[in-house]
Amino acid sequence: MQTEPVQRRTDIEALYWAPLLELLYQAATIHRQYHNSQKVQLAELLSLKTGGCQENCKYCAQSSYHRTGVTPTKLMTLEEVKEIAHKAKANGVTRLCMGTAWRSVQNNAEFERILEMISYVASIGLEPCTTLGLLSEEQAQRLKSAGCHSYNHNLDTSARFYPSIVTTHTYQDRLNTIHAVKKAGLSLCSGGILGMGETDNDRIDLITTLASLSPASIPINTLVKVPGTPLAESPPIHFWELLRMVAACRIAVPKAKIRLSAGRVELSQAEQALCFLAGANGLHTSGKLLTTPTYQIEEDKSLLSILGLLPEETESDCSLECPS
Repeated sequence: MQTEPVQRRTDIEALYWAPLLELLYQAATIHRQYHNSQKVQLAELLSLKTGGCQENCKYCAQSSYHRTGVTPTKLMTLEEVKEIAHKAKANGVTRLCMGTAWRSVQNNAEFERILEMISYVASIGLEPCTTLGLLSEEQAQRLKSAGCHSYNHNLDTSARFYPSIVTTHTYQDRLNTIHAVKKAGLSLCSGGILGMGETDNDRIDLITTLASLSPASIPINTLVKVPGTPLAESPPIHFWELLRMVAACRIAVPKAKIRLSAGRVELSQAEQALCFLAGANGLHTSGKLLTTPTYQIEEDKSLLSILGLLPEETESDCSLECPS
């Protein structure tokens, strides 16, 4: 049985194609070695600035290239974020992820306002996580200084398949931002999306890349087919494909939080339970993920209660060492 992290593609390929029940057993075992298997972190994803994005990501409701009915908004005010942050904390959320529909971070008044938001969110005991697009090392350092805990920058898929999904920036652009994030000492959050037309080999390549980067957090998304986007008519993936991805990521990056993110609203309670068994230990909750739906927090708390799981109080609330 695999008990050590794997990084070589050949090893990850063998892992990925292991018989599913054996893969689940290995993943559950690894999960218990590195994490408190009774705890699940609840995170809320907030859209600070919605729509009008200059990128042409084929899956995204916020791209200005697609007609999806999303109305562009201005950046939220600090007071609006304060109110949302307090409500999230009262509901048991410990991580507030804040995103903007930007191609890249600009050194302007809006960035200064986001730095204020980060400082405030951190001051009330929540983990601030941001996803603002491409950024430089200097900007990453400013986020860190303001109290930002984590930066999300998903790789989405393999380097080979990526140009089929986005052409307004490159895979290397994303890797450059990830390296800036890590160099600044921010916790890296990076994952992928299943169901965009990628092959199993693309998924194996994505896991291999993630294993080489050792993110502290891996959101695993399934495509939300938004009308008006080029991927709106994509065929559905089977649940077993998602479960295999969760388990393989758990073994390949054992210290990471594995977060069930976009598309989770399509999963039954039983399917989510199998994902927890396979090593998932984070949920994006509170009814909305930027512009797409997810379960309400009371529904998630009810599910955790049924399964005998508990919301994690803080990132460090683990019986074993948590990812750095």
